[in-house]
Amino acid sequence: MIGKGKSSKKSPKNHTSHFSLHTSVCKSQSFCKLQFNVEKLLQNNTVFDILRAKIKKVGGNNMTPHNEAKKEDIAKIVLMPGDPLRAKYIAENFMENVRLVNQVRGMYAYTGTYKGKEITVMGHGMGIPSIGIYTHELFKFYDVDCIIRIGSCGGYVENLNLKDIIVVKEGYSESTFAEVYNGEKVHSVAAKNSCNDVILETAKEMNLSVVEGNVHSTDVFYSSTADLKELYEKHGCIAAEMEAFALFHIANSLNKKAACILSVTDSLVKPEQLTPAERQTALTNMIKLGLETAIKL
Repeated sequence: MIGKGKSSKKSPKNHTSHFSLHTSVCKSQSFCKLQFNVEKLLQNNTVFDILRAKIKKVGGNNMTPHNEAKKEDIAKIVLMPGDPLRAKYIAENFMENVRLVNQVRGMYAYTGTYKGKEITVMGHGMGIPSIGIYTHELFKFYDVDCIIRIGSCGGYVENLNLKDIIVVKEGYSESTFAEVYNGEKVHSVAAKNSCNDVILETAKEMNLSVVEGNVHSTDVFYSSTADLKELYEKHGCIAAEMEAFALFHIANSLNKKAACILSVTDSLVKPEQLTPAERQTALTNMIKLGLETAIKL
């Protein structure tokens, strides 16, 4: 904001609200010189950090524009299905002492206990942009330690069967998300601080057969150009989903833990389809594996 006082010169259009503006007037016989020294409002912050600061300044109570939960409402371990109604289903059927802590944009988040361990389950929506928003906010503003995505996928290879459970090793994507997020030009990402060892150990204890492999985090659900053979041979992708790549990259960038467990509910190479009852059973095993893993973290 420019200091008080009359001036015949028009002030720059509201741009000074974003900067600290220093003016010094140097007078001489023939002219007046106006010198501007411009400084950045905040350093080492993302654009979103600046937006969040502005929201708080004008009296907003939400931690972020997308989450109304207070910091203490979110557990250190978060399970994230894509579908917010699946988050509701998990909270109501597997957890105790449950409370709804977010419903902004219908993206339900519930915090409760499973076998005495506090856990949050929250939807993340569909695709890299959506999960990118929610996981960044959970890690950075809610100090979440670990996020485990639990979702469905479509098989890319013949030897992958419906109802198989995949523990994801690496996510490959054509997306430029990583480059835009923090300048890293990468397209294949594995979680550096993975929980996979705990997941595999837990699956063994539960007598669940699981498959380890890479997945294709596609940006396009209805793609007419995806070459499944090339995706498998070049990148090791055994199935398609839409979010693991972003989850792993954000976790790595913020030095957090992440994992992704998927149930195969469709096949892109075999004429197979689950009945509604079979689909529910397949997801139930995956959900239980995620919860049993969470209590060990």
